[in-house]
Amino acid sequence: MATGISLLIAAFAVFGAVMAQQILSATVVERFRGTPDAVSLVVTSKSENGIDDAGLHAIRKLPSVAEAVARVDDGAPLGGSAVERYVRLSADPGKGPLSTVRLVKGSYPDGRRRLAVNEEAARNYGLAPGTPLTLLVPDPRDAERTRPVTVEVSGVVRGTTTDAGQPTAYTTGPQLVRILSLPGYVRVDVRTDSGSAFPDVAEQIRRAVPGAEVRPADEVREQEAREAVAEARDLLDLVSVFLPVAIGAAVLVATSTFRIVFARRVRQLALLRAIGATSRQLATALVAEGAAVGLLAGTAGVLAAWSCGRLVPTVAARFGHHVSGSASFPWQPAALTVLGTGLLAVLAVLAPSLTASRVSPLHALRIAASGDGRPAVRTGRVLTGLLCAAAAVALARRQYTGLPEPGDGDYDRFAALIVVAFSGGLAFLSLVTLGPYLVRPVLSAVSVPLRRLGAVGRLAVAGVGGAPARAAAVSVVVALGVCLIGTTLVCLSSLNAYDRYQRAVSAAADFSLTDREGEPLPPGLVTALKSRPELTGVTAFRTAESSRGRGRDTVTVADLGPGAVRSGGALTARTGSLDRLGPSRVVVDADYAYSLDVRAGDRVTLTIEGHSVDFTVAATLPGAGPYGAQVLMTTGDLTRMGVDAAPTEVIANAAEGGAQGRARAQRAFADVVDGPEGGGRITAEGLGGPEDGSDDLRTVATTVILLLGLTVVVAVAGVATTASLTVVERRREFGLLRALGLGASAVHRTVTLECALHGVLGGVLGLALGLPYAWLVVRVAEVSAPFRVPVGQLAVVFTGLIVLTAGAGMLPALRASRTSPVTAVAHAD
Repeated sequence: MATGISLLIAAFAVFGAVMAQQILSATVVERFRGTPDAVSLVVTSKSENGIDDAGLHAIRKLPSVAEAVARVDDGAPLGGSAVERYVRLSADPGKGPLSTVRLVKGSYPDGRRRLAVNEEAARNYGLAPGTPLTLLVPDPRDAERTRPVTVEVSGVVRGTTTDAGQPTAYTTGPQLVRILSLPGYVRVDVRTDSGSAFPDVAEQIRRAVPGAEVRPADEVREQEAREAVAEARDLLDLVSVFLPVAIGAAVLVATSTFRIVFARRVRQLALLRAIGATSRQLATALVAEGAAVGLLAGTAGVLAAWSCGRLVPTVAARFGHHVSGSASFPWQPAALTVLGTGLLAVLAVLAPSLTASRVSPLHALRIAASGDGRPAVRTGRVLTGLLCAAAAVALARRQYTGLPEPGDGDYDRFAALIVVAFSGGLAFLSLVTLGPYLVRPVLSAVSVPLRRLGAVGRLAVAGVGGAPARAAAVSVVVALGVCLIGTTLVCLSSLNAYDRYQRAVSAAADFSLTDREGEPLPPGLVTALKSRPELTGVTAFRTAESSRGRGRDTVTVADLGPGAVRSGGALTARTGSLDRLGPSRVVVDADYAYSLDVRAGDRVTLTIEGHSVDFTVAATLPGAGPYGAQVLMTTGDLTRMGVDAAPTEVIANAAEGGAQGRARAQRAFADVVDGPEGGGRITAEGLGGPEDGSDDLRTVATTVILLLGLTVVVAVAGVATTASLTVVERRREFGLLRALGLGASAVHRTVTLECALHGVLGGVLGLALGLPYAWLVVRVAEVSAPFRVPVGQLAVVFTGLIVLTAGAGMLPALRASRTSPVTAVAHAD
């Protein structure tokens, strides 16, 4: 049980990933409706014009064809508003077995110039049955121009395809072809009569429609399903990358556990040597024992993962989610997992078995003391650890000196991250090698408060420090989990701050408007926008072109303050402070700062229409400036340089959050722009709300943290196992303490505190190793990103590990506290 628990966790994780992939694939395939199940075959054309009406009618007339539906996928901008809007256009019959939509409100289009919209389009654009809609479709006489086509929204539908997440309008194929003036259909879905053979029907279609290509619908659905699960499989591939970390931790814990178990059996092994067993025979027997433990642990882990996988659909249904179950038991992955676990056990038991097999027969006459005492200094071990540490430092320094400047696009980040990861691996190997010699120095530093707890604290510190090799074996696994989770949290915090900065720059407001001809905006426009309650944060500003301080290139200068940008708190400075922006002080972006080699406090000269003014750099940005502005300055400074006082651009935000608030703000914005204040020359643009930012970074980081949590689980299991074996070894010690007057509760607290100290040691070592590498990873990934240390999150991780490791020692501590003084004193071995 003790030697197999960590291997069982590793087998559970590996086979759990296999089960997760099966469940995910089955769920996606079941939900996917790109090609309905009723479709028998799919017809496309080699011609660029697709399949025309004549071809569609010819297919429908075939005796084996029960139904044929034309498909078209296109899109068009929406007119009638100064704000840019877009809708996807899709052909669908709207009813029957070949339909991919379900009517929610109103009716499905049954005539010309009518469309049904999905719920996303209705919500985002404020559409309902009876609402007129203007499509800007290509002019058939001039492909470079568009013509307005007014249609009526007849109903609202709910899409069942993978495209249901974007605003989409539906109607039948013939009607959509007429609206868009298309020459034909992209494809035709065919439902055949039962009993019709695919080769016969396919040949009939090829004869009726020259140039037609016919594919079985099952083949098309399989291809669509593969594409649908591709993105999800990327996440599963990420799982497979981090599983080796948990497996490596399991091997370390198993190795330590085997070493402890074999050390307890030293007299038995010595007696076998005394009656003629050779070292080779003992080593072979111990390796075989380890392999048997691994196979049993692998089998238990596979069965546990399979049982949990069978429960997933039931548990998901209780929370209102439909998840498909695994179709069958994956025998091949199961067998590979069990055999792999056995191999890991052999690798884990190899070194302890070789050491144990060399025991002298004279040990049969001795009584081995518990613990491993002060570790003997082994020159080879120390040199190996120091060499690994030196190599890790050299590689890290090389990457540090080779970091790029902001704006350098030729830097190979992937190769640099590989080198950093290799350096981190060497650093951890050095920690594993030198761990027994680091335990007591680190323990003496962190145990000062514990010694003040009295006898319990001093006994706990002495118990951990008395077996440094054993403490190091467990603590380095805890350190591995803390190091990786801490590094991930720091990188997430830093890159998330940079991501917020990028989103604040790319979508500094919900809406923006400028003059089509680049002229100043009408004076009453800003006032009209500020009067609308649906809008907030209406800000007017000016832009101008200035020559650089060096060279002939120009830069864009704006008097837009950082506080006017939505989520202005996301704007951060690489050097200096944004609060220092004021008269004769400017903020410059990363490209400008890199090209002129300036930072906060330096002087720059800007020239606009012959007016040259010297400025002090108040701050430099980590990336581009908002709206492409490379230099931000005050309104007074821009006026002093001769720029007209009339604004050239206006930005505004929705007063209310959510899709409904944004839709109301969009209509109010369009009313003002299309009204007399707009002057007919205004170009408006919807920039997207703050929720439009991508959550990919957070999703990936959360997944990585959960996967690395397996390392922590393995480490906690190792703490529990080590504590259990230690309690068995130290029965006589605990009995003597009880006989000397130490109460059962004090013994319980002592063992629990010892386990908590493993968490403290691992946390300190892990953070000491992880934080420098986190800084280096952030700089390599994005040199402009600010370095953010989430102190609160790291404190939670550190405290949580201490609690978990202390909890892992509860049962061993309970067993130790129940040791009878009389029994323990009488126990001779």
